Amino acid sequence: MGKYLLRNTIIDLLLRIEQDSGYSHLLINHEIKSNKISPKDEGLLTEIVYGTIQRKITLDYFIDYYLNSKKKIEPWVRMLLRMSIYQMNYLDKVPDHAIFHEAVEIAKQRGHKGVASLVNGMLRTIQRNGLPDIQKIQDPVQRLSVETSHPEWLVKRWIDHYGYETTKEMCEANLTTKAMSVRIQPLKISRKDAMERLNNEGYEVSASIFSEQGIIINNGNILKSSLFEDGLVTIQDQSSMLVGELLDANAGDVVLDACSAPGGKATHIAEKMGNKGVIRAHDLHKKKIKLINEKANALDLSIIEAEAADARNLGEHYQNETFDRILVDAPCSGLGVMRGKPDIKYNKQERDIERLSEIQKDILTTVAPLLKIEGKLLYSTCTVDPIENEAVVKAFLAEHEDYQIDKQFFEELPNELKNSIGVSEYGLQLFPQSFETDGFFLTRLIRR
Repeated sequence: MGKYLLRNTIIDLLLRIEQDSGYSHLLINHEIKSNKISPKDEGLLTEIVYGTIQRKITLDYFIDYYLNSKKKIEPWVRMLLRMSIYQMNYLDKVPDHAIFHEAVEIAKQRGHKGVASLVNGMLRTIQRNGLPDIQKIQDPVQRLSVETSHPEWLVKRWIDHYGYETTKEMCEANLTTKAMSVRIQPLKISRKDAMERLNNEGYEVSASIFSEQGIIINNGNILKSSLFEDGLVTIQDQSSMLVGELLDANAGDVVLDACSAPGGKATHIAEKMGNKGVIRAHDLHKKKIKLINEKANALDLSIIEAEAADARNLGEHYQNETFDRILVDAPCSGLGVMRGKPDIKYNKQERDIERLSEIQKDILTTVAPLLKIEGKLLYSTCTVDPIENEAVVKAFLAEHEDYQIDKQFFEELPNELKNSIGVSEYGLQLFPQSFETDGFFLTRLIRR
């Protein structure tokens, strides 16, 4: 790739992610698959894009400290400064002189001499004087916000819910990379055999405590493994695997997965059922149904019947007391998966959380009559906000006397999770810092 082309591509990507609220992981994958990026540059592109988004608030604090407050700079110039300071401060791969040279050349190409001299001046001042000390910020909420690059409203909200220490640990965890995990297809291979094969191929792996099908990939690119190519494993976060484990579905059951795409949990449930029974999987978006079918086909699972439908209207599709098990993996703010999708923290507002909690309640209310008596309903989200989690469950139980928390749920938790900080009478809240997983909430209700 041309000398400045990679950096220009990175700026364009960052601008698209910020201005169009595009999903970083999708745009990066699209850019890599378009074959414009050489395999040699893939890692650097991913690292600079993710890192610059991840640290945006911190980087802006550094820029604004040295920028004359009367100076207005164009979005692309700020982006160029962000990614340059990110490389200087957080990456060892590129020497400072190369960062300066490339930044100045790009500034000349995209702007004019004045912009180039502003960029050059700021980067050299930072190299000479160092970055401002964040610890000197007096207000603890603002300090934590700048230090860990989380919006102030979110930091304050989490402190109100969980206290300063837990919030700090959560924000710091969101800046780190967690190991990828995969789930074996147990109808085709055992975990022991899969781990042996991976070890023989040079991977460093360990067994997950969350699921007997789970394997943590501590070192190596699993996408290049023979197991992945042969459809023997599927990528899934460990916290997400817990859903399939705790739904407690059996062979021959009739199961509803109300918000199913992209199908990771539905396929896991099908595996747990030994591919015997039926799973009706729905999602609001027609094009996402294709993803569910593709996943099922790749794993040779035939019991999933996927169809586009709004979970809030499923009462029109099915008769009451149709299902043995229901999974509501509800649409949520996604505040538990910011590690892998850092743009989420800048695209969400408090009002989104309130709006989503109403949708979550509506879905639960709609599907409640569809469960058989003595049937079980598992509610899960990939967020850490109690308004979308405990509060939703509480409100639902207050209006549905035939439902109660299934006490067996807590007995069936993996031993290591039984006494974790997130266990309450309403379910389990997993924090990203606790077990190196996504932040996740899950609970199980039973209909009497």
